[in-house]
Amino acid sequence: MNWEAIIFWALATMVIAPALAIVFSKNIVHMAFWLLATLVGVAGLYLLMGADFLGMTQIFVYVGGISVLLLFGIMLTNNEPVYLRKLVKRPKLLPALTVGALVFFVMLRALVSTEWAQNPVEPEATAPALGMYLLSEFILPFEIVSVVLLVVLIGAAFIARRDGTGDPK
Repeated sequence: MNWEAIIFWALATMVIAPALAIVFSKNIVHMAFWLLATLVGVAGLYLLMGADFLGMTQIFVYVGGISVLLLFGIMLTNNEPVYLRKLVKRPKLLPALTVGALVFFVMLRALVSTEWAQNPVEPEATAPALGMYLLSEFILPFEIVSVVLLVVLIGAAFIARRDGTGDPK
C-alpha cells in the first residue's frame, strides 16, 4: 500500500467518523464541531485529488466561514443547549431508512458501472488557470456577479436594520 492510499483512507475515515458522530450526537453545538471535522476531511480529499483551488476554497469558505457562522448563530440564539433527540419521532424512521437504502444502492450502482482510469494523470495546479480565465475571458460575468453580491449585501443590511413594524431604525 502506497502513501497516497494510506492518506486517502485516513481522510475517508476523517470524513465518515465525524459524519456518524453528527448523526448520533444529541447536542447541536457538538454537531457543529463534528461538521467542522468532516469539512476538513473533505478539503483534504480535494487536495489529495489535485483540486487545489477547490480544496483551499473548502477550507476558507466552509471551514473558516460557514462553521464559524454556524457556531456563532447557535451560541448567540440559544441560552441553553438544544438536545435534538426529543424532537425525533419514530414513525419517520422507516421512510428515512428506505430513502437512505435507495440512495446507497444508486451510488453503489454508479460506483460499479463507472470505468475508472487505471493510469491516473499527474494533477497540475488549477488556481493559475482559473485566475487567468476569470480575469481575461470571463471578466464581465465575474464583475456582474460581484455587483449582484454587493446589492444583496446592501439589501440584507437594509432589511436587518428594520424593526418589527417595517420602519427603519
